[in-house]
Amino acid sequence: MQELAMKLSITMNSWELLNEALTHRTYTAEHPHEGLRDNQRLEFLGDAVLGMIVADYLFSRFPEKAEGDLTRMRAAVVCEAALARLALKLDLGKYLLLGKGEDLSGGRYRASTLSDAVEAIIGAVFLDQGLAKVKEMVLSLLREEIEEAAQKGHRDFKTALQELVHRLYEDVVTYDVIQESGPDHNKRYEMGVIIKGVLVATGQGRSKKEAEQQAAEKALSKLKAKYKLEI
Repeated sequence: MQELAMKLSITMNSWELLNEALTHRTYTAEHPHEGLRDNQRLEFLGDAVLGMIVADYLFSRFPEKAEGDLTRMRAAVVCEAALARLALKLDLGKYLLLGKGEDLSGGRYRASTLSDAVEAIIGAVFLDQGLAKVKEMVLSLLREEIEEAAQKGHRDFKTALQELVHRLYEDVVTYDVIQESGPDHNKRYEMGVIIKGVLVATGQGRSKKEAEQQAAEKALSKLKAKYKLEI
C-alpha cells in the first residue's frame, strides 16, 4: 500500500482506510473471518467528492464556459472510462483485494471495478486527509484529462447521431435499456441505440446518459464507415 501511496503522492494516518478502499465486495464475501469492510461506502463518498472537486475547478478555470459546456466537460473527466484509464496508469489492479472468481474473470482490469476503486481511494483520502489534500491529489492525477476535455470539448454524440440519422433517413433515434445491474448507489447500465427499428450499437456506463453517449458514438462510427462519411 505504501508503494501505491507514493504513486498518489500521499501519506495516510489510517492505512486501514486505504486498505478498505482497495477491498472488493467479492473478497469480503469469501473472507468474512478477516472482518474487513468492502469499498462500496467509500466509493459512494468518493464519487461525490470527485464531482465537487472537478466542478469547482472547471467553474474557476473556465469562466467563459456555459453551464452545458461545463456539465459535459465534467462528465468526460469523471466518467467510468476516464477513471479506469487513470487506474491503469497507476497499475491499480495489482493492489486490489478481489475474490477468486472476480480475479480469474479479469476483475483487475475491469473498467467498473477500477473506476470504483479510484473513487473509493478519493473517499478514503478525503476522510483521512481532508478536502484540501484530496483536492490536490485529484487535480494532480486528472489535470491532463481535464485539459484534454477542455481542448477537445466533450462531443455530444447523441445530438450528432440524431442529426445524421435525420439527414440520411428522415427518422429519429431511440434508446432502450438492455441491462441494468448493481446496487442503487452504484448502478451500471447497458443501453442500445435503435435506428429504423434495428439495434445498431450498445454502450455501457454508470448512468443511462453515459451509456447512451457511448452507444451513439459507436453508431456514428458504423454509419461513417457504411456511407464513407467524415463526421
